[in-house]
Amino acid sequence: MFRPLGNKLLSILVGLVSVLMTNAAMAEYALNLPPPVTSTAEEILTLHNLILLICLIIFVLVFSVMFYSMFAHRKSKGAKAASFHHSTTLEIVWTVIPVLILIGMAVPSTATLVRMEDTTESDMTVKVTGYQWFWQYEYLDDDVNFYSKLSTPRAQIEGREEKGENYLLEVDREVVLPIGEKIRFLFTAADVIHAWWIPQFGIKKDAIPGYITESWVRIDEPGVYTGQCAELCGKDHGFMPIVVRAVTQEEYAQWVAENQAPSDSTVSSANQGEELNAAASVATN
Repeated sequence: MFRPLGNKLLSILVGLVSVLMTNAAMAEYALNLPPPVTSTAEEILTLHNLILLICLIIFVLVFSVMFYSMFAHRKSKGAKAASFHHSTTLEIVWTVIPVLILIGMAVPSTATLVRMEDTTESDMTVKVTGYQWFWQYEYLDDDVNFYSKLSTPRAQIEGREEKGENYLLEVDREVVLPIGEKIRFLFTAADVIHAWWIPQFGIKKDAIPGYITESWVRIDEPGVYTGQCAELCGKDHGFMPIVVRAVTQEEYAQWVAENQAPSDSTVSSANQGEELNAAASVATN
């Protein structure tokens, strides 16, 4: 009675494993976190895989014992339930083992969290301000200040044109950062709570009005990395992309020279107000 069912379940399990292990299923981290490009993201991925493996081992052990007990000691074989109701040794074992497992997971997790919050000895600082529904970036060490908003054509959003390759993940001004430098971010918002999130950096930080939060990143590889606002912030929440271009230090120095404010004066508050109003008008149209 149970053998055909067991064979069928085994066949299904083998089939699922075969599908999951194909190259197509594993290509480009489709079933995993995005490829990390910072030490923080690398540690997060390592922790994710470690804890997932621990959970898998626990799952296999617990369900193996459970199913074995159900089949090997079933009533049809004349099995009778034991009459004991208390075992001090067993209770100690099933208390100590989970505690040890939790400690084993907590130690590396805590170490990673501490490193994630350590913004000391940074090489540069970028202030990020969230607005409905765009971002402002201020390079505090390099006197660069600009707004970055969605550049996907309205016709694509409304379905009147075919969607582009970077649909809703393209901006008019990219954030340019140097690789190999420890970059400190300061986050705040001008209206409601936003969240600055780039998965490949391992960063997701709230931007809160009237409050400053901080994080840091050191990018290992040049490239273009995208993210989005990860906090529900109003009707156009889904139209707040983030695009970061990581370049060599020489390319970054050239970009700063081309985008720095005039050395004799910074942008006047009136000009900033006009730029902010223009950006807000584009974001809401």
